[in-house]
Amino acid sequence: MNSSRILSTALRAGAPRAPIAARFAATRSYAAVAAPSGPNTKPPVALFGLDGTYASALYTAAAKTSALEPTARSLESLASVFKKDAKLASVLSAPSLTASDKGQIVQELEKHLGGNDKSGTVKNFLKTLADNNRLGVLEGVVDKFSILMGAARGEVELTVTSAQPLDNRTLSRLEAAVSKSQYVGQGKRLKVVPKVNPEIKGGLIVEIGDRTIDLSVSAKVSKMNKLLKDSL
Repeated sequence: MNSSRILSTALRAGAPRAPIAARFAATRSYAAVAAPSGPNTKPPVALFGLDGTYASALYTAAAKTSALEPTARSLESLASVFKKDAKLASVLSAPSLTASDKGQIVQELEKHLGGNDKSGTVKNFLKTLADNNRLGVLEGVVDKFSILMGAARGEVELTVTSAQPLDNRTLSRLEAAVSKSQYVGQGKRLKVVPKVNPEIKGGLIVEIGDRTIDLSVSAKVSKMNKLLKDSL
């Protein structure tokens, strides 16, 4: 089964038009048809939602054509487009888009893939999304595909949120400290994801796995306010 057919099957299964029982049957049918039997093509973790379904289908299609890494790089390029253009997500979700509009959007998105998508897997995917009026899920697919790739690579994600961008030296020190901790298992690779949120006012919020360490100024102020309120 080629990548285009796999993606089309996944999109049909995810279309929320049929009653619940019919959608459940469609999901079972999709699992039987699209899910590979080989360990190298099966998504490493289960994802949920429409974007999760499509990300998993894209992973399967890319794995079957030995194009996982090029596909990941293509989606990373698209992720940067979403970051640069805050209005792109709303444009893709607009119900008024005509077939011509969608075709032009796909062509513009393809320009950002560079030479990574030699197998045509991502181009196929974009066209299938457009044909099925699902371009609005693209940003979510990009995010969730990175989750699948992280799991496939054995990565443990460390998210560090600060009020201002951290310098490379600070990030390296955090990475070195956490790499030696119990939260990074043997054979796993730590992936540091820096984020900036001015609302935390200062300090850091560190997230790894299901654990969050909030050392932000805003959290300290909130605790202080609560103590003052409780004491009055």
